[in-house]
Formats: sequence, C-alpha cells, structure tokens
Amino acid sequence: MYFTIKDVYGGGQSMYNIRSRWSDVGGNFKDVSALGIFVDNHDNARFLNSYNNKAGFKSALTFALTATGIPFYYYGSEQAYAGGNDPQNRESLWQDMNTGSDIYKMTAAINKARKAGEIWNHQLEEKYVMDNVYAFSRGSMMVATTNRGDQVSFSPSASWSEGT
Repeated sequence: MYFTIKDVYGGGQSMYNIRSRWSDVGGNFKDVSALGIFVDNHDNARFLNSYNNKAGFKSALTFALTATGIPFYYYGSEQAYAGGNDPQNRESLWQDMNTGSDIYKMTAAINKARKAGEIWNHQLEEKYVMDNVYAFSRGSMMVATTNRGDQVSFSPSASWSEGT
C-alpha cells in the first residue's frame, strides 16, 4: 500500500487505485488487518521530499492512520520533515519538536477519534470513490480523503448527521 499511497495522494493518481490495491492485497493475505500501513519510513525519501504537497501529505497520513492495517507513523512526519534518501530522511527531532504544528494537532485529533470509536474493532466499509475522493467508515467514524488541495464536493452513500 506504501507506493499506492504516495502515487495517489502525492502524484494525483486516481483513488480507484486504492480500491484496486485493497482487492489485490485481500486476495494475497489471510488477514489484511495484520499488515502495516505507513506514509514515510526510514528506507526511502520522505513523502514531502518526493511531492511538495502538504495537503496531499495530510490526506495520506489520515488514510494511513484510519484504514485497515497497523498504522506505522514515522517520527518527524508530524513536523512535516522532507528529508531525502537515507540518511537524509533521518533528521534529528529533538531540536524541532513542535506540539503546536498543524500536522501534530491533526494527528492527535485523529488518534483521539480512533480511540473513541475503537476503529480497530470495525472493518473498513468503502462509502464513496471517485478519482479525487476516497471515503470510508470504520464503525461510527467516517473518513473522507482527497488527492486535491482544493475543495471537492461529494455525497457519501451513508446517512451521517452533521458533526458525526
């Protein structure tokens, strides 16, 4: 899923690629929920090094933290680090840790919602897919991501009250 996440959220490829990847992975693994899912890692250039797209990065992180699988969050992502290939992707965090950064706050909010909804107890249910939107639910939590920085309108095929 790693390369699909980068291609879709960074490179602007169709969100249908996520659906296809889930189908491929589901046919090859007995328990997809036991697989790791991540955006950045210590072996490759960071997302923001490859794609100067902070909105896409936020959507990618949201997807990885809420989709099926065990989320792996590489340190420095919450600070929008953009290091290149190893070892440039292993920047020191100690002098830069900012708990007020927008991605840090976003990650904290997502983790709070994950915990409140105990999403690990619920299967991912795809709700809406188009080239620029991928929306799904996990229990009472609905997640909608986009690979565009501007606004995208859509109507999910689920009944959710405002603020849910």
